[in-house]
Amino acid sequence: MPKTTPEQNKALVLKAFDTLFNQRDYAAAERFWSPDYIQHSAHIEPGRDGLFNLIKSLPATLKYEAGAIVAEGDFVIVYGRFSGFGAPVNWIAADVVRMQDGSLEEHWDVIQDEATEEQSKSKAPMFGDRFPTS
Repeated sequence: MPKTTPEQNKALVLKAFDTLFNQRDYAAAERFWSPDYIQHSAHIEPGRDGLFNLIKSLPATLKYEAGAIVAEGDFVIVYGRFSGFGAPVNWIAADVVRMQDGSLEEHWDVIQDEATEEQSKSKAPMFGDRFPTS
């Protein structure tokens, strides 16, 4: 497969995340994640199977919302929110993805619980323009 541009990589990552996390289409998601996918996470078992098995174990109410996305070379960083996965609070995440030949090859994440308005010292929402509702 020919080398992809940063813009193509951003589009691929957004489509991959939507396909797996929101649509739960595992067969289609396999086209985006490399069979040799490397996962660097405290929350996810190794490889593509580890990621897919985690998503399969979560409630169908799981939702991923992408915010800002940037790319340089083969790296893409997506700032987003995971909600509806059974935890008491949403997660705000910065997902760093290394692309290779049009596939998600490697992944690191930085995750933080989303603060409510009462918890926020700055009184500024962590994602979007309003605080999450209970």
